[in-house]
Amino acid sequence: MPNHPGLDVPDARGRTGLDQVGRDLAGNPDVVIRDVELLAAAWHVLRRTTYDYRRRDGSWSREQRETYDRGDGATVLLYDPHRETVLLTRQFRFPVYVNGHPDGMFLETAAGLLDGDDPAAAIRREASEELGVEVGALEPVFAVWTSPGSVTERVHCFAAAYSAESRVGAGGGLAGDGEDIEAVELPFAEALRRIDSGEIADAKTIMLVQWAALRGPFRHLTSI
Repeated sequence: MPNHPGLDVPDARGRTGLDQVGRDLAGNPDVVIRDVELLAAAWHVLRRTTYDYRRRDGSWSREQRETYDRGDGATVLLYDPHRETVLLTRQFRFPVYVNGHPDGMFLETAAGLLDGDDPAAAIRREASEELGVEVGALEPVFAVWTSPGSVTERVHCFAAAYSAESRVGAGGGLAGDGEDIEAVELPFAEALRRIDSGEIADAKTIMLVQWAALRGPFRHLTSI
């Protein structure tokens, strides 16, 4: 019998059984999983799942959905409450470049995949690698799915104060991973303006900046 990387033999990342994810779901009696197919397994995993779905009128239909599984992630809005600034990253993002962004240079909060860590440990790691910041107390803000129609990733969103003293490293990301990240410090009012202008178009960043204006550390500065 042929060997199938990611199924019965390890793929390039040492994984097997990638077609088993989701087969045992039982939390919704109106959804019955029938089959899970592995379509691609490179760095992340593309699956096609077939299931029966009981509609609101009681009838059943056979559905298929493709899901892109890249693991869960974490992000943090770093803010200086005294100077009323936020610290963001700017880096080239090919997926946005190929879909209409002018140059692909994306302004966003520091973020990364969990890669086996808990969310707090993961975002401390990413803030250090990307921005050179040693994060102190973390405030959990929310955990969100940003593209629930196809991407399984849940992003754990945090906020944390920073200062000149907590910027202890060079940042810039990991060159071995192809990262070339610029630290961008903005007055909070300027970050809000850039959301309005479309210069900040990243969903997680918009949510965290608006949280900071509505309920977070800069609510005293705004009337929104």
